[in-house]
Amino acid sequence: MKGDQNKKPVKKILITQPRPESDKSPYFELARKFKVEMDFLPLIRLEAIPSKDFRKQKIEIPLYSAVIFTSRHAIDHFFRTCEELKVNISQDTKYFCITEAVALYLQKFILYRKRKVFYGADGTNKSLFDVINKHKENEKFLYPCSENQQDNEIVNWLKQHKCEFVTPYMYRTISNDVKQFMVQKEYDVICFFTPSGVRSLLDNFPKYQQNGTLIGAFGSNTSRAIIDAGLELHIKAPEPQVPSMIAALDRFLSGSPKSK
Repeated sequence: MKGDQNKKPVKKILITQPRPESDKSPYFELARKFKVEMDFLPLIRLEAIPSKDFRKQKIEIPLYSAVIFTSRHAIDHFFRTCEELKVNISQDTKYFCITEAVALYLQKFILYRKRKVFYGADGTNKSLFDVINKHKENEKFLYPCSENQQDNEIVNWLKQHKCEFVTPYMYRTISNDVKQFMVQKEYDVICFFTPSGVRSLLDNFPKYQQNGTLIGAFGSNTSRAIIDAGLELHIKAPEPQVPSMIAALDRFLSGSPKSK
């Protein structure tokens, strides 16, 4: 990450997620605090892989004792697939999540027990690996992924540590056509939340040039996707004392020149 200080005032920020339903969202409070314009635009959409197509992967879900989740979307599609297949998940199943927020989302589907739900300390892959490493003996892992977006770092770690695992595809990620929207405005900051969002930007603008636009990323996988795309990263979360993109933007904007 480079440049905690921005040389020019930030006036327009693009959040690459759907607009919050509540007017009390911290994003709107942040926009008022720093007098910035904030737009919301999801760069991707998810498409479910039907259970009849999932069956072709020949993966028997009940044979696996642990599940790895790196997003709420993965949780939604995992339990959707189980419901369509009429698969009952054992109460002894362990869940390993990238962040506490993802872990808490499991309450929508299971009776939440801390002894069965684990999460990384700071949202990084390393902290997730540290947790898995403590419990990996005698476990067989399911790592639900998008059909066209797989995190090789996690897969490579599981291979290197001789874990028994499969990566079932339960959904696919599709880039939205956002060209018309984005060419209308010139954003000072664009915040990404998934590697797929970064890929969507490049799908829409194959010759994309940063040209002074500041880029933020939530999650180590997203940060790596930005760097791998040859872009410069300025705002990064989660980090110590900065658990969310809101907190990261607040800290960044506090150190930036104010608009006149």
